[in-house]
Amino acid sequence: MQLGFYIIMAAQFFSALADNALLIAAIYTLRDMSAPREYEPLLKLFFTVSYVALAAFVGAFADSMPKWRVMFISNGIKILGCGLMFMHVHPLVAYAVVGLGAAAYSPAKYGILTEYLPHRLLVVANGWIEGLTVGAIILGTVLGGLLIKPEIAQSLLSFDMPVIDTPVDTVTEMALVVVGLLYLVAAIFNLYVPDTGVDHKPLKKNPIYLLHEFGHCLALLWRDRLGQISLAVTTLFWGAGATLQFIVIKWADAALHLDLSKSSMLQGVVAVGVALGATLAAKWITLRKSVRVIPLGIVMGLVVIIMNYVTTVEVAVPLLVVIGALSGFFVVPMNALLQHRGHILMGAGHSIAVQNFNENLSILVMTGLYALMIRADLSVFTVITLFGLFVAAAMTLVRYRHLLNQRKHDDVAHLDDSPH
Repeated sequence: MQLGFYIIMAAQFFSALADNALLIAAIYTLRDMSAPREYEPLLKLFFTVSYVALAAFVGAFADSMPKWRVMFISNGIKILGCGLMFMHVHPLVAYAVVGLGAAAYSPAKYGILTEYLPHRLLVVANGWIEGLTVGAIILGTVLGGLLIKPEIAQSLLSFDMPVIDTPVDTVTEMALVVVGLLYLVAAIFNLYVPDTGVDHKPLKKNPIYLLHEFGHCLALLWRDRLGQISLAVTTLFWGAGATLQFIVIKWADAALHLDLSKSSMLQGVVAVGVALGATLAAKWITLRKSVRVIPLGIVMGLVVIIMNYVTTVEVAVPLLVVIGALSGFFVVPMNALLQHRGHILMGAGHSIAVQNFNENLSILVMTGLYALMIRADLSVFTVITLFGLFVAAAMTLVRYRHLLNQRKHDDVAHLDDSPH
């Protein structure tokens, strides 16, 4: 890998680190405001709404200029959202602004991989980017948990700048300053991301044209024999993963009697597993063999249900690592396959925008349903059972569809080879 690849990784790492630390800070802020508990999963809903609402535009935006510039602008929007939360704008609104930056950032960060690297390195590159992103999730959630820990928060708040009187007086304000600095570091790395030299399409100003073009790309990827399978898997994975973040926090409270600071550490444990799975996938699974990992998604859904029978941290930690590892191992090859098919069919930026639309629509639906279940006072153990069965059933249907596609393809190949 060339130096430019590692600069891309560093920019992604610090941006994702800040995103995840900010989520814990936002949850803490909601609890400090005595907001209803169902507002917590709504944070993810407000964050992802831009991915869905602006999907037709962010892909075209990402393909209209060098990817480093798109990433730099996007991090600037994230800093703005962080600043709004610092100025006591409601966390749901401020986090939605951060989500707007993230929606614009995503097509650029994944799209540049297909522009910068040959397709034979895409699984390895995705293993790297998913592993590093998961590392950022681990450290981000741990950092967020540490920043709201009373003794650490008070220690940081007692630090005074000489001469300058800073307006940082609360735990939330102090956490937001740290997160803002992380976004700033990411933005500096963005300035050094290499220009790949790929021709850029001028950004069309007609929104009707962009919507029509996006609809065409969406249909193209869902009709593709391999594209539809990889898109279905990644769509389910991200919806399930976002919901699992909140399930783990509530489960840790109900089953293990842990506070928010310690619960956020368990989120990091899941992420350790995802990093492990992503690393093993990058080492063992080639792009050609990527569809063979689909059954692991079924296993993951069933393993999640075991959480209902866990009452100690000593058992919880290895179980969460296994759940994360299964997730990482099956999603990384699927992600690489999806990027490869999308790049061939429509171009990097448009392909990632279609992927983001589907994945974040899944996050909106699944976290929205989770919020409704919490509002209806369903036990977290009931939620876990429903969640695990849904994931296993959905992955079973995806596998069935893939086998059906293979049979059709084999039948067509057989007809083509038969004598006329």
